[in-house]
Amino acid sequence: MNKSTIVTVVGSINMDLTVTTDRVPEKGETVMGKNFATYPGGKGANQAVAAARLGATVQLIGAVGDDTFGKSLRENLQREGIDTTGVEIKEGIATGTATIMLAEQDNRIIVAPGANSHVTIDMVAKYEEQIKNSDVVLLQLEIPMETISYVTSLAHQFQVPIIVNPAPYQQLPEEVYQAATFITPNEGEAKEMFSEVSPKGLQDKLIITKGSEGTLYFDHKKEKLVPAYSVSVQDTTGAGDTFNGALAVQIGGGATREAAIQFANAAAGLSVTKIGAQAGMPSSEQVLEFMQKNK
Repeated sequence: MNKSTIVTVVGSINMDLTVTTDRVPEKGETVMGKNFATYPGGKGANQAVAAARLGATVQLIGAVGDDTFGKSLRENLQREGIDTTGVEIKEGIATGTATIMLAEQDNRIIVAPGANSHVTIDMVAKYEEQIKNSDVVLLQLEIPMETISYVTSLAHQFQVPIIVNPAPYQQLPEEVYQAATFITPNEGEAKEMFSEVSPKGLQDKLIITKGSEGTLYFDHKKEKLVPAYSVSVQDTTGAGDTFNGALAVQIGGGATREAAIQFANAAAGLSVTKIGAQAGMPSSEQVLEFMQKNK
């Protein structure tokens, strides 16, 4: 993918606190875990790293606290080659965290937003030129909803394609649905979304990830399923973020929806073969080689 493709991510930055165990405890129960580790995370940061590894020029707008986690996360983003001009340090505020339990080839996640709650309209407005000069803008729902509405409106005004990943799911304002170029829920998020809005008016925007089945989209109101790749699953954490980062790079570079989804499916497939949201995120060369081997 052309490195001149500019992806601007506006979103969360967390430290993931991950524990592995054989099974999820029942209510009130304590079980023994196997391993504990900390990993860089947050949907915004994860998607930014995925896009950067796939060759895009990535700008991240977000916030961390003035603590050890914040310093470590900011340095990690810089090592990945991400422009952190828009990553502000909030004094006296804790960096966001995600507590992740890995068991039975699945995960349970609890997010404490911390500094992510301070990604306000006033803060993001300072980076209007970054948004204006982007090839694509990528958003998730771990920052305030009013900020998401502002960014989608701004990018739409500048005619910049917008991908909204509605995770973790919250009801979106009508203006976000209207401004978004693509909306990328997983199956669970899509079910919640369709309990509140009709999918009929959104079909041309929807790209629905369905795990091991693949990814569903609509072409002239006809459903099309792009199959997933068969891999040995180690950790599904970050698979959706890898998919969205890869999709943004492809869409920003001018790929068709189907080609972009095929590439994003491959990237997400590779990502689940390692533990840690960012650890398994592949390079563009790795994805293309994987696709060639798994036609």
